[in-house]
Amino acid sequence: MMINNEIWQQLVALQTEYSDVVDRAEWEKWTALFIDDCCYKVIPRENYDRQLPLSTINLESKGMLKDRIYGVAETLFHDPYYQRHVVGLPHILAIDEGTITARTNYAIFRTKPDGHSEVFNVGYYLDTVVQTADGLRFASRLCIFDSELVPNSLIYPI
Repeated sequence: MMINNEIWQQLVALQTEYSDVVDRAEWEKWTALFIDDCCYKVIPRENYDRQLPLSTINLESKGMLKDRIYGVAETLFHDPYYQRHVVGLPHILAIDEGTITARTNYAIFRTKPDGHSEVFNVGYYLDTVVQTADGLRFASRLCIFDSELVPNSLIYPI
């Protein structure tokens, strides 16, 4: 499969922008990285591999993403923490009629203001990305994490 260098650069830019806005808690920018009719799931690897439908988070539109962010910013009470993403380069699995499917490894560290940094979540993103007037955007982002457990609670998008 021949990969167009411009498409590759746009995909890498989308991945790095995603990590940056989530790590900086810029939630309006986060939702803008998705198309209106999108899917965002956080799912244990075991469930994904066994094709089981249960997800830790399952959001099926940009409106649901915005509702989640409203809850995070306005209504949820939790111990504050910072996230830091370390993301690999995307591996393009397919390009078909303007749709890109890619898999990208990630590790997320969590730091509480009064504590040490710790590994919070590790896995891979399975993305379906489409070209829009605003550039590449996520039609689907599956965050498939390796552990069956999420430490404490999952507040922020990963």
